[in-house]
Amino acid sequence: MKKMMIVLTLAALVAFAGNAFAHSPLMSCFDNGDNTVTCEGGFSDGSSASGVKITVKSSDGKELTSGNMNEDSEFSFEKPAEAYMVIFDAGEGHTVEVNGADIVE
Repeated sequence: MKKMMIVLTLAALVAFAGNAFAHSPLMSCFDNGDNTVTCEGGFSDGSSASGVKITVKSSDGKELTSGNMNEDSEFSFEKPAEAYMVIFDAGEGHTVEVNGADIVE
């Protein structure tokens, strides 16, 4: 019985060890005041977001523009005239959405 408890304890430690190294995606966007928006991204562990896909969609889901974060983990685009959403997509479980109405100077 004691060996079984040791095995179960070790199995639990291994299973939850990945959570200690997990990193959450972060993104903030701001209106530059010149009809452009810049978004900055990264991860809670300090990792760069360089190369992460960014998509700007209209309120009806239509893609307005897309691209990737640059080497400084930034992405800039022309501010859409219509309601929009900015999506930071670093893969499953690593997505952030920012409503365009929340992006201010």
